[in-house]
Amino acid sequence: MRNAIVVVDDDPIIRMDIREMLEEGGYLVAGEAKNGEEAIELIARVKPDLAIMDIKMPVMNGIKASHIIRKLQQDTSVLLLTAYSQKELVKDAREAGVAAFLVKPVSEEDLLPAVEIALSQKEKMDSLKQDIKLLKQSIEERKSIEKAKGLVMQKHALSEEKAYAKMREVSMATRIPLSKLAADILQDGAEVLAGAGERKHG
Repeated sequence: MRNAIVVVDDDPIIRMDIREMLEEGGYLVAGEAKNGEEAIELIARVKPDLAIMDIKMPVMNGIKASHIIRKLQQDTSVLLLTAYSQKELVKDAREAGVAAFLVKPVSEEDLLPAVEIALSQKEKMDSLKQDIKLLKQSIEERKSIEKAKGLVMQKHALSEEKAYAKMREVSMATRIPLSKLAADILQDGAEVLAGAGERKHG
């Protein structure tokens, strides 16, 4: 699937040039906007992978819009365009969470590598978020297994090792994942093990 990009600039000629460069480079241009406010609305609607946005625009500038976009739409990277390469702007852009920075006039030789860098940063962030999500899920599952094991120990007067072995045995015999079995025990009590065992032999 091609990466979706939106182009934001108050100059329609610049927007057209950038659109052509992107489309020739194989990217999908999902929309255009002429100021920061329009950009925020457009990005909320189309959820693109990347926004290429001018800094100096009427109504709302690119840096202010970038701050809001990063808060509202975490999955969209921002590449800022400017006619100036002042250090303060670079600092402001970094603080706004901007992925890359290009000085106008923009050529295809500059634009496409910058787009690739911004998109690769987004992919790394997406991958990191997924890893964190899986890690949190694993920790939660481990906690529920520990709690369920405690209930089984109490109910059946078993040692920690034997309670865990019993849960594993029922999990394997019934093909219910250990985390799901633990959730059932926490919800319905340790009697679930006996019920699961009966289903296995029934």
